[in-house]
Amino acid sequence: MISSDDSWRLNPDGSEAVFRLTASGPGHRESELITALLVDPASAGLQRLELHLTDFHQSALAAAEAIAAHRRPRLTSLHFGHDFEYLFEDVKTSTGDTFDPLSRLQQGFADDSANGMWAALPALTSLTASGGLLFDDIISPTLTSLRLRGALFSDGSIFPTATPALISLQLEIRSDVFGTECPVLQLEELTPALFPALRHLDLSHSEFDESDGEVREVLAATGILAQLETFSGPGDAAQ
Repeated sequence: MISSDDSWRLNPDGSEAVFRLTASGPGHRESELITALLVDPASAGLQRLELHLTDFHQSALAAAEAIAAHRRPRLTSLHFGHDFEYLFEDVKTSTGDTFDPLSRLQQGFADDSANGMWAALPALTSLTASGGLLFDDIISPTLTSLRLRGALFSDGSIFPTATPALISLQLEIRSDVFGTECPVLQLEELTPALFPALRHLDLSHSEFDESDGEVREVLAATGILAQLETFSGPGDAAQ
């Protein structure tokens, strides 16, 4: 089940698994390696899972479907995503081909709204996600800590809409491959109604186009600043 190139790294008791493709091969190979482990009933006991994707145009969907194959009542920590230098840059696959991730705008990659990925994670408390257009949304009543790098959602938005227990949120987003900064009005999504438990907000690794207002001004207008215990804005040292 585990590839001979050691793409999967498991700890001895099987509670933690980390995937990173370590050798090139035929297309769909990454998807097959991820699916092989995660559809195994033994993987339902995982407590921590890291998925560092290379061919995410294929493997994000395969990974989401494989996660949804079993209810995972012990999995509390998930890393899901892909590396990039500039958001929305053309991606080179493990086979040397390239594709444009913006070709999936409004469609996304994981199809999580259809395959039940989030429902399979009833104990999830910590999530790190990196990439562009990966998810339709993040739907989790248990998630308390969220780190986002990029514009994760299929419509190009940057925040989830169904994480009411979220206490700590860190966003890293910088100018994309076209030199465009994130519009500051995206911060209007951070409202007390959507994030009633939020107490810690870190935007210190983000850049915003402030032509429609300053970051603190927009956040003050939403009412979210009043409930925070710590806040770091763009260019600040994280508290």
